[in-house]
Amino acid sequence: MGAALVEGLTYRLYSAGWWVVRRLPERAAYGLFRVVADGMARRDGASARRLRANLRRARPDATEAELTALTRAGLRSYLRYWCDAFRLPDWPADRVVSRVRVEGEDYLRASTGPGGRGLVAALMHMGNWDHAGAWATLTGVPVVTVAERLKPERLYERFLAYRQGLGMEILPLTGGESDLLDTLSRRLRAGRLVPLLADRDLRSSGIEVQLLGEATRMPPGPALLALRTGAALHPVSIWHEPVEGGVDRLVIRFHDPVESPSSGTTREKVTAMTQAVADVFSAAIRAHPEHWHMLQPVWLSDLPPRPPTPLPAARARAGRAARPGAGAGR
Repeated sequence: MGAALVEGLTYRLYSAGWWVVRRLPERAAYGLFRVVADGMARRDGASARRLRANLRRARPDATEAELTALTRAGLRSYLRYWCDAFRLPDWPADRVVSRVRVEGEDYLRASTGPGGRGLVAALMHMGNWDHAGAWATLTGVPVVTVAERLKPERLYERFLAYRQGLGMEILPLTGGESDLLDTLSRRLRAGRLVPLLADRDLRSSGIEVQLLGEATRMPPGPALLALRTGAALHPVSIWHEPVEGGVDRLVIRFHDPVESPSSGTTREKVTAMTQAVADVFSAAIRAHPEHWHMLQPVWLSDLPPRPPTPLPAARARAGRAARPGAGAGR
C-alpha cells in the first residue's frame, strides 16, 4: 500500500472518528472507548506490551496480575484522552473550568500575565493537557506550545485547528517560519505559559538523565528556555480524580520551581535542571502510573545506541544569554 494511500486512509479514519464520537451520547462514547481499551489489553499487542514494560519501571514490585490490571487501567486512561479530544471542542466553558482542580496555582499566576517573567511547564504524556490548556486560556493565561508535525499534513492541520479552537497558540516543532527558540523566548518575555512535553526525546538531542532509576534522554528545551529568558521552570503533572456524583475532574499540579545552578557550564546547568525535572516526573509517575500514556520506548536500554549529541550552537548561545542580570532561571 502506497504512502499516499495510507495517509489518506489515516485521515479519513480520524475524521470519521471525530464526527461519530462527537455525536454519540456521552455515556455511550466513553463506554465505547473503554471497550476498545480493554480489547487492546486482551490482545496484548505491541502498544500494550510497551506500556506494560514502561509501567514495570514505575512499579517494579508489582505481581504479574497487578501489572496486567495497571496496564489495562493505563490503556483506559489513554483512550479516555482520545475521547476527550474528540468531544472537548463541544464542552461549554463552565464545564471546562469547573472540572479542574489546580495545585500550585499561585506559581502560575505569579509568573504569567502583564509584568510576569513567563512560565515554562515541563509536561509528561500524562492526563489531558488539551483540557489543562483550555482551562488556562479560559482563566486568563495565554498558552503557547509546540506541536510535532503529523502525517498526513491534513491531520496535522486538523489538530492544529482543534488546539487553536481551545484558545492556544501552536507553533510547529519543525518547518516554522522563524527560529522556534526565539519565538518561544519572546512569548515568555510577554508573560505567557509555555507547556512543553519533556519526558521523551523526539529530536535526538536529549540530555542523559535518570528516570525511575534508569538512564534515558530528555529534551533540553525547557531548561534552555528558562536559562535564556529567566522564565520560571515548573514540572507539571496531570491526572484525573473521582468526585461525588459519578464524574471526575482533572487535577493539574504545578510542582515547585526548578532553579538554575549558580555556577557551571551551559551543559552542566541544563543537565542539572533536566535531572531535577526527571526526579519530579519519577515521583509523579509512581504516584499516578495509570495516567502516564507512554506507549513508546523511553529508556536507553530499549533504544538503539547512538553517539552523544552536543548542544547546538544556538542553544549554547541561549544558555550564555542567561547571564547575571538577565533574570532568574526557571
